[in-house]
Amino acid sequence: MSQQPQSLTGIALRKFKKNFWGVFSFGFIVLVLFVAIFAYVLAPDSSENANQMHLSIYSKSPGFEVKMLVIPQEGAVNKSFKDFFIGHTHQSTEIPISNYKLIENGIQYVEYSEDPSLQLTKEIYLDKFPGFTTIKEVEDQLIVTKKFILGTDKYGRDLLSRMIIGSRVSISIGFVAVLISVIVGLFFGALGGYYGGKVDAFVMWLVNVIWSIPTLLLVIAITLALGKGFWQVFVAVGLTMWVEVARVVRGQIISVKEMQYVTAARALGFSNPRIIINHILPNIMAPVIVISAANFASAILVESGLSFLGLGAQPPIPSWGGMIKDHYNYIILGKPYLALVPGTAIMLITLAFMMTGNALRDALDVKS
Repeated sequence: MSQQPQSLTGIALRKFKKNFWGVFSFGFIVLVLFVAIFAYVLAPDSSENANQMHLSIYSKSPGFEVKMLVIPQEGAVNKSFKDFFIGHTHQSTEIPISNYKLIENGIQYVEYSEDPSLQLTKEIYLDKFPGFTTIKEVEDQLIVTKKFILGTDKYGRDLLSRMIIGSRVSISIGFVAVLISVIVGLFFGALGGYYGGKVDAFVMWLVNVIWSIPTLLLVIAITLALGKGFWQVFVAVGLTMWVEVARVVRGQIISVKEMQYVTAARALGFSNPRIIINHILPNIMAPVIVISAANFASAILVESGLSFLGLGAQPPIPSWGGMIKDHYNYIILGKPYLALVPGTAIMLITLAFMMTGNALRDALDVKS
């Protein structure tokens, strides 16, 4: 029985599926993307930026448990749908306590402290808990045991929640930077490769000038020009990564612009922009896809470096690079996991994108 011919996309997909590490890495990327989208649903601390601080339990080891007395704030409102994606403002005050006992119409508690001489005994009464009629209800619902799976950072914030919400920065920087670099790179690469002559000379001069400047220094310069902030970093990283795309696109267009289907399009009277967009670019996107995967990994590393230097996402927005900056000195103070956890996350997501890019390269290679 004769087999029906497969499309090039089907052949590439079949070859990609045979690459175990490529499929595994792609699955890991999808998992991180899922975690980033539903970060506030998955994070134990769903406050905005996971910024609930407990200074008395700073830098605790993974698995640390403590009792929490939760005091609702006046005017607190129920969570809305958007809070599941952007977090909510602090609607309660959490007080770590060592022990407590019920007293008449109130609770007497001892604030948590590693130093027994600093443990303070305080009392709080039922009128501080709106909506509750008995102090027993308060005990049952508002005194909880909280476990910090990855421990706490130097401000007493839940490290796991910061890691989960910080994944948004890394994934966002990758998508936005790659999108900008592809758009700008396709534009300049297509101009230089298709028109040639002085246009090509100008494009290559511009590419070589930008290529000669160290990436991190160029990103810092653009960041300082645009201002420090979340989106400024995305734009700055994207504007420094387009040169690689432009060089690849230019070379690909030079190799295909004299082929028969391009000559036929010219003979039919199609405009140059139409020939480039509708006929040439769809046939040269394979290497662009591969280099975009590599640029995704590079963008995450650059953002991490900027955050480490204080030029990336600004506090209290959590980012993996910023978390390393806050805790790198703990490596020699006996708590290296505070820096190693975000560092390992950066390594794994970067490795996943590089391995996915390598798998795509093999799958899209027409010679294999």
